[in-house]
Amino acid sequence: MRPLFKMLGLVRPLTLHMISAVILGVIGHLMATAISVLAIYALIAISNGSSFMSLMIAMIIVALARGILRYGEQNLNHYIAFKLLALIRHKIFYKLRTLAPSKLDTKGKGDLINLITTDIELLEVFFAHTISPVLIAIIFDLCIVIFITMQNIYLGLISLSAYITIGIILPLITNKRSDQEALYYRQESGELSSFILETLRGIREIDAFAYDDERIKELEQMSTELKAHEKKLKDITRSNKSLVTFAIMFFDVAILVCGTLLSITSGMEATIVLVTTVTLMSAFGPTVAIADLSSTLQNTMAAAKRVEDLLEEEPLIKEVTDVKKTYFDDISITDLSFSYEKEKIFEHLDLKIKKGEIVGIRGKSGIGKSTLLKLIMRFYDPDSGHIYIKDKDLKEVATHDLRVMSAYMTQDADLFHDSIINNLKIAKADASDEEVIEASKKAQIHELIMSLPDGYKTKISELGSSLSSGERQRLNLARIFLHQSDLILLDEPTSNLDSLSEGMILRALKEEAIDKTIVIVSHRDRSLRIADRIIDIKR
Repeated sequence: MRPLFKMLGLVRPLTLHMISAVILGVIGHLMATAISVLAIYALIAISNGSSFMSLMIAMIIVALARGILRYGEQNLNHYIAFKLLALIRHKIFYKLRTLAPSKLDTKGKGDLINLITTDIELLEVFFAHTISPVLIAIIFDLCIVIFITMQNIYLGLISLSAYITIGIILPLITNKRSDQEALYYRQESGELSSFILETLRGIREIDAFAYDDERIKELEQMSTELKAHEKKLKDITRSNKSLVTFAIMFFDVAILVCGTLLSITSGMEATIVLVTTVTLMSAFGPTVAIADLSSTLQNTMAAAKRVEDLLEEEPLIKEVTDVKKTYFDDISITDLSFSYEKEKIFEHLDLKIKKGEIVGIRGKSGIGKSTLLKLIMRFYDPDSGHIYIKDKDLKEVATHDLRVMSAYMTQDADLFHDSIINNLKIAKADASDEEVIEASKKAQIHELIMSLPDGYKTKISELGSSLSSGERQRLNLARIFLHQSDLILLDEPTSNLDSLSEGMILRALKEEAIDKTIVIVSHRDRSLRIADRIIDIKR
């Protein structure tokens, strides 16, 4: 329940809306019950030959008011829910930004998508159909218990027992039965989403290596396991509904029998027996809604826990702000050691990169070349040792300054389902068209773009699948040129290019390096031929 209590704290700014929804809900349910009670009095009036027109008019007015109040309550609840869902999404995206990239490297993308979409949507059940309905049920039940107790204390005790059983005891039993099962269901649902996303991304490789059948078997196995958890949750829901229905019938019969016995033994009026019985029979709506929530709420609680776990996760690297501006200069790495968990990557590494120098980093695959660039970008902090820009430790450099002064190109180009120009302007949002074109020419991609039907406004398909790996790489290089930073970090920048394109791009980089520092990581000598100095990374 702790995650939901934390979510409850988000409602504070909308307290007035919540109070209004509760008031409308309580009055609305009281009027719904009043319709049944007025109908009983109308039947009694008919049996006595009295006038019942005033009661009929009152029933019509109450019914209309009930509809209006119900609309107002639901409208307010959904306004609160969607307002808070927007707030939670904002918090989630902010948290993802602070966790990126280091903490997100190990998280399944499909699971994150599932959390951002399905899990957050499930919280709508809590905000729109749980908070105010619970408060409404408590207040409404108290009103009914007081009303019945005023007629007879024994009948009041029966009504109180009914609400405690249906509204508290049965939901607690259901909650205990389905708590862990719901969490397993949400976790496996996220894993299945990751699996499907990976399958869609690698559909060409799966088809090329005839791995279709094996992949389908894995999918079927995961689906079967997920379905098993879903079946258990549905079985719990069905048994809960059966118990609730039985309890309602039991207490309806109990109050009728008790009222009849009191009428026989103590002379209590039959009208009171009839009115109290009908009142209780027509007043289970809010309580049943809470009882039904006890089973469906488990998915919501599991989703809330997943959201809370992400929001409480601490980033590996905390952003540096409110420090004196840093200007780029020489980079010094002294006595640096770094490990991924238990795997030692660097131990007592010393390295100096002078301002305006082109440095090549060479070494075997997996030796730590890419990791070195990530450390310079401060995606990770070293286990020991220091990285300095001139005489200032990287941990003391404002994160914004570091991002402005550096441009980092990874081996894989991430492109968005948007126009080419918008993809390029990620590197410099306020870049002019002329700057974009100039950067594209340096990356040897301008002519290709102009050959497309819409030129720079051409839409790139999702994940850039409409382009070849070499074309994606050149677009990524165009971003680097457009960013116009003092430090350029390139991780295998020409690995997907032909020799002619590679030579032209390397020449452009050499010309760009007149007033910039460039670090090129590669295991190929030809990619490092523009370097002033080559450093071999070994273990």
